[in-house]
Amino acid sequence: MQEPSENLPRQEPKLLEQVRGKIRLKHYSIRTEQAYTDWIKRFILHFGKKHPRDMGGAEVEQFLTHLAVNGRVAASTQNQARCALLFLYKEVLAIELPWLDNVEQAKTPKRLPVVLNRDEVQAILSRLTGTHWLIASLLYGTGMRIMECLRLRVQDIDVKRHEILIRDGKGFKDRVTMLPVSLIAPLQAHLVKVRQLHEGDLAQGKGAVYMPYALERKYPNAAKEWVWQYVFPAAKLSTDPRTQAVRRYHVQEQAIQRAVKQAVRDADLTKAATPHTFRHSFATHLLEGGYDIRTVQELLGHSDVSTTMIYTHVLNKGGKGVTSPLDQLE
Repeated sequence: MQEPSENLPRQEPKLLEQVRGKIRLKHYSIRTEQAYTDWIKRFILHFGKKHPRDMGGAEVEQFLTHLAVNGRVAASTQNQARCALLFLYKEVLAIELPWLDNVEQAKTPKRLPVVLNRDEVQAILSRLTGTHWLIASLLYGTGMRIMECLRLRVQDIDVKRHEILIRDGKGFKDRVTMLPVSLIAPLQAHLVKVRQLHEGDLAQGKGAVYMPYALERKYPNAAKEWVWQYVFPAAKLSTDPRTQAVRRYHVQEQAIQRAVKQAVRDADLTKAATPHTFRHSFATHLLEGGYDIRTVQELLGHSDVSTTMIYTHVLNKGGKGVTSPLDQLE
């Protein structure tokens, strides 16, 4: 049997494989990978499977207009599609065309965040139990985003210093936030159960966890070490869609969202509260308590203090923080 010649031209990977490769090279999350590839598929199918190299600015604008007019998508959804297509042309196809910078971004409406008062927070937390209660309490007590909380590793919790290290937050930035004293005992009791689960996995020849970047190659045994395990592991093992490795992932955010939504209903609240609302409430209540806005900015991980300033507009002092003259009448 004749061996294949080394001089044969190497087959170029398919377009979507090139997209996935570039995304992984830039260490984008798997969610970004799934979203970008989905938008690129929809873009190609919209024009009858025409290759993006044979299209340009007119097609991109037409597709985005179609999403807004016929699909009636939100501005944030349209902008996500726009980012996916610009990534395709600039990063994957390496096509620098003048129209790329002229594709307008949809204007996202500026809305004030939903904020719960302390009684409402208590009403929701009192209707949650177990892991759901612990996660929601951490969201409110630390100001973490939901995925920052779910991706916590055991080594990120410093009980003695009452600190939590948040790794690779938004913008790939690390930061430190406080660990509420009232959650130390429940968290330690939770970790005892998590360790038992981990030891059971090890006994079955499993117990490895996802390791970021190239740490799995650099430290082959670290994936099974206790300190690298997720603080909130999933109940079942799952298959990594990128590597097909069977591991125990962290709890899915949809489970927390459903639990909080049900608790809001049970509390008979009229506000559209979600797990992210706890972060807004955390910031607002700190400012109400007299803490400096720069301190709140660091705890939230905002790059610009102007982002944190939005919470000054929802303080419990009425519109613009001004006292009505009617309330000053005797």
